[in-house]
Amino acid sequence: MPEQRPGNRPTLEAVAERAGVSRATASRVVNGGDGVRAHLVDKVREAVRDLGYVPNPAARTLVTRRTDAVAVIIAEPEVRIFSDPFFSRQVRGISKELTAHDTQLVLLLVEDRGDYDRIERYLAGGHVDGALAFSLHTDDPLPAITRRLGMPTVYGGRPGWTAGPGEPEGVAYVDADNRGGARAAVRYLLEQGRERIAHIAGPLDQTSAADRLSGYRDVLPAVDQALVAEGDFTVAGGARAMAGLLERGTGIDAVFAANDLMATGALRVLREAGLSVPADVAVVGFDDAEPVAESADPPLTTVRQDIEGMGRLMARLLLGTLADRGEGAVAGPVITATELVRRASA
Repeated sequence: MPEQRPGNRPTLEAVAERAGVSRATASRVVNGGDGVRAHLVDKVREAVRDLGYVPNPAARTLVTRRTDAVAVIIAEPEVRIFSDPFFSRQVRGISKELTAHDTQLVLLLVEDRGDYDRIERYLAGGHVDGALAFSLHTDDPLPAITRRLGMPTVYGGRPGWTAGPGEPEGVAYVDADNRGGARAAVRYLLEQGRERIAHIAGPLDQTSAADRLSGYRDVLPAVDQALVAEGDFTVAGGARAMAGLLERGTGIDAVFAANDLMATGALRVLREAGLSVPADVAVVGFDDAEPVAESADPPLTTVRQDIEGMGRLMARLLLGTLADRGEGAVAGPVITATELVRRASA
């Protein structure tokens, strides 16, 4: 590419002149428009390369009505996002897919409920073409905001409103088989001869936690409620829940935790209580989030979900919607498979 000197930036007119076409034709080619003959497209692209022409983003947005940017909205405070590897892996998958399609990622975080006014103003300002949102809670105002704005949106995880009648048509989301994965974990523990299997649930205002609890109850329908403790998807939350289970004196010999971070918190409490894992109590997590599961002491048996792949699927589904192309677009909702990964903790 030729060197560009300040004040000597190539213009669209220069591209048109070099290619021997009108400015309108050059504009259609540069901005991805249709109706230009193939040999003229080649001439314009060659002129762009020769001159080192870079389109003006503001002008391009006016022509295409596209910003080539997507908002990624995570409905969790910053401290959770940067301490839980689930979020970094999902954003990594999203970023890879958006980058492959020359689309920018704009990260929006939710510290508290007041942030939704800021997010709504930003989305309404035309800064992005669509949104990817995950870790929503059942009372989250974001779905109503995006519907009100007509903003194309794909959700990570099953939105809470899809659980009952009257749900909106065409809700696009990507989720793991949370319920099936939980069933596989509990059945495995039963196969190992465990008889008193406790569950450390995630926050039950999130569908992933509710679905994993449902999977646990599918296998143990008559389970004693004292064997279920609610955590918050953090190490500290898992530790508190495990301590509570031990204080109840329920004689548990296995624990299925709704994510790996809570499982590691449970491991710490069991170790401090002088209990051996898995000899006294077996522990199974959910996520297989690197490096948490493999670096746990002992390494964690867990239910693997393809977190990065789910992020890529979310982005692919949204990009297909924005391009308005049926062929090759991913149809939502998409439920991805889970897999039990056996390690030393169970």
